[in-house]
Amino acid sequence: MLDRQPVLEDEHIRLRPLRAEDWDALFAVASDPLIWAQHPAHDRWREPVFRAFFDDALANRGALVALDARTGAVIGSTRFHGLEEAPNEAGGGSVEIGWTFLARSHWGGTYNREMKRLMLAHALAPEPFGVAEVRFLVGEGNTRSRRALENIGARLTDRHEERIMAGGTIISHLTYVITRESFAIGPLA
Repeated sequence: MLDRQPVLEDEHIRLRPLRAEDWDALFAVASDPLIWAQHPAHDRWREPVFRAFFDDALANRGALVALDARTGAVIGSTRFHGLEEAPNEAGGGSVEIGWTFLARSHWGGTYNREMKRLMLAHALAPEPFGVAEVRFLVGEGNTRSRRALENIGARLTDRHEERIMAGGTIISHLTYVITRESFAIGPLA
């Protein structure tokens, strides 16, 4: 079964399980309104909204905090969520990667790419611990995240879902996927 809270690291970024004591450092990153400008939850920079997000991340047990590997500074967070195991099929099933945000000082390619590469390599590992497919759900209007997913080889599917955001707003989310096979020959291989 997939470990949704591994420690993953390369020369740029270190991912480890989110802990309650990460609140101050992570909120310092998340309190930048520009991080959330294209996100469906565009008010997540506000303390009460981010507190609910943070508490949900802790309860979900799939959240990871992202640290700059050189400085040790907290630079963001991401999650594994919605593990769907294929019945009686080793190495099947899928998991979602999402809820990712990074400090603007770490935007521009390297950190998000390496974060996703580490997470995908972990999730799509050969049997029996990995899954066959990773899903990414992104708000239809979030062009920054959609472009980033396309740049790492994610394929837009015809699947979408309506999600009710805090405050009751319904936002259409598109589904992108990367399979074990496409990852092996894709831009992050």
